This record gives sequence, structure tokens and C-alpha cells, in this order.
Amino acid sequence: MAASEAEAFTYNGGIVEPGETQNVRYGISETYLGDPVRIPVTIVNGEHPGPTVFLSAAAHGDELNGIEVVREVAHEWNHDGLHGTIVCMPVLNVPGFLAQQRYLPIYDRDLNRSFPGRKGSTSAKRMADQIYRNFIEPCDIGIDFHTSTRGRTNMLHVRADMDDPEVSRLARAFGSHVIISSSGPSGTLRREASKAGTPTITIEMGEAHRFQRTFIDRALEGVMSAFAEYDLHPDAPVKWPGWRTVIDDEKKTWLRADVGGLVEMHYDRGSLVYEGTPICTITNPFKTESEAVEAPFTGLLVGILENPVVYPGNPICHIVELNADTRRALKRDRARSDHEDEVQPPGYLAGRESENGGR
Repeated sequence: MAASEAEAFTYNGGIVEPGETQNVRYGISETYLGDPVRIPVTIVNGEHPGPTVFLSAAAHGDELNGIEVVREVAHEWNHDGLHGTIVCMPVLNVPGFLAQQRYLPIYDRDLNRSFPGRKGSTSAKRMADQIYRNFIEPCDIGIDFHTSTRGRTNMLHVRADMDDPEVSRLARAFGSHVIISSSGPSGTLRREASKAGTPTITIEMGEAHRFQRTFIDRALEGVMSAFAEYDLHPDAPVKWPGWRTVIDDEKKTWLRADVGGLVEMHYDRGSLVYEGTPICTITNPFKTESEAVEAPFTGLLVGILENPVVYPGNPICHIVELNADTRRALKRDRARSDHEDEVQPPGYLAGRESENGGR
């Protein structure tokens, strides 16, 4: 990845020389009044050669945790010894961010189903094209930050195509406990960038419409661990989370409501639940009828419902399966610790498959 000498970073309309930092408001579209729609971009180009990495957030405009992660990397970290270049894009979906909604207000388009974009196409694809050609395509690796959608919450985890060795390297370097392996839906930033040769992972953490400091701090640790893996900050340590599991499609499922009503969750995100255990109860307004939703296998609640009302078919929780070795590791970990923080509430699973000496 690294060249023999540090190189300038170029985009349409600008250049950032080695040792320079630029804050840019880059035009990607126009409003109904013909005013520019501009995304904020900070480019930190180190004096030393190394890889170019992008950090992006708020492709969905109401997903805020990642915004603060990207801003702090860009503006609060000391990059004096940086080997390489960091392209920081804290708000990709500016129209959605201004409206505080998930999708682009223009025809309700999903920016994160529009990459790599295309000239002369829909508004969303034109925006995606501008972002992709100028700030994604020139990069060697990328980390895209998300939260759960409104009304749900996720524990911090990585989503990555673990069948791709370079994507797998980046996913493991981030140092999360859980990695969910998939290529991702068509049009997502991580899928399209990875397919085009820029290994990219998605970080899911917390819920929409708020900053959650615990998640932000853990994500910052993961970013520094990834930077260490790729020698952007050579003196930083690569984080080994203590345990890790990689989950494929056969070992995870969404549980959905079969009836409408009010939901009482019995477990928090990150909790271990055993096969047959009631995860929640759905009742009618009079509490004369109720239905328990049971765990189909022993596993970890990666994501759960926050808004306690459902129609039939609404998702209630995202559960991933745990094997016997993981459960034993959980017991050992809980024996060493009497309490857990917000991301690891009581009952949190902290033991998964052991990776001998691996990162």
C-alpha cells in the first residue's frame, strides 16, 4: 500500500500535500433553490508514506454516533507521526441529517443503497457518484459507521465480508467481540467499495438520534487498533478484544412479532439467552392476552427493539447463535467480572470462540 515517498491526495477541485490538513465543504448536489448541497470532509495527509483510509458516517442521516467518532479522529487526535492519509467524512447524507431522518428527503431514497453511484441517474446515485469518485475510490481501506434504525438498538459489532481476506484483516483489526459475515446488500458502501478493491467494513453501534459516549469511545479504540494494524500510527497497539466470534448467515436470525401489541423486553442488547427462554412478552391493551417470544437457540442478542409497540411482522430482536465453547468462555469471563457497562449490560455474553493468540 505504501509508496516510497508521501504523495499528495487529490480530488476534483483540490489537492492536499503531505503534511497538510484541509477542511472542505464539497458540493455533491443542489437544493430546490439551486443552492449547493455540500458534505464536510477533512483530509489529513501525513508527512510519511502509508495507506489512505476513509472514515464515513451518517449515510443514514439520523445515525449520529459515528459522526462524533469521525470528528474526533479528524480534529482531536494527534497525527504528527501519521504514515498515510485519512479522509474523514462525518456526514455523507447532509439532506437527511438536516431533516433528521434516515433517507434522503428527495423521493425517500436510501443513499446507502446507491453506491458506487452513476452520473445522469437518480439524485441519490448522482450524490453517491460524487462521494465515491472523489473520496472513496482513491482509498486503500475504509470504515463506515452506522447505528440501528429508529426504534431499535445494537451492541457494537462489525459487519464485513469475511470471505475476502483483505476485508477480514481489517474487520479483525478493529477489535470487536462480534463480526457478522456477509457481503452486504447491493449498493451499500462497504459492498461496492470492497468489490472495487477498497476493503471496507461497517461498524454498527447503538441507536439513532443521539450521541452515546460509551459506544463512541469503544469505536475510537477500534479505529486506532485498525490504524495500528496498517501502520498509520505505527506505535499504537492492535487491540485484541479478549474473545471474538464470527457469525455467518446460518447462525443468526431476526425474531419477528406474530401478533400486534405492546412489548415487554426481558433482556437487554448484548444479553445471553438460552434456547426456549422467553425474550419478551407481547400483550394487548387489557393484558388479557399475551404471547411470549422464545429464543430459538442459545445465543446473543446483538440488536433489540426499543420502541415497545409492534404490528405482526415487526422485528423484535437480532439473535446470533453461540456454541458450547463460547458459553464456557462466557462463564469464565463473568467469573472474572461482577459488572458490565452500557454496551455490556448484566448478562452480557463475553466469551465466544477462542482464537489462539490471534488478533
